[in-house]
Amino acid sequence: MNVDLIFKIAAIGIIVAILNQVLIRAGREDQAMMTTLAGLIVVLMMIVKEVDNLFRTIKTIFEL
Repeated sequence: MNVDLIFKIAAIGIIVAILNQVLIRAGREDQAMMTTLAGLIVVLMMIVKEVDNLFRTIKTIFEL
């Protein structure tokens, strides 16, 4: 497993959580929600890339 990927995802989560709390305390709930969604999309894109790499490796191994 790629430890760097885990740290990147954790860092994004921490940054999003902090931004979310700052925006909520400033009365900007809509922007807080958008920040959370943006963070989720970034993480999902990272995971999709890794899953794609996994399937490409499997395809190569089994010569499909």
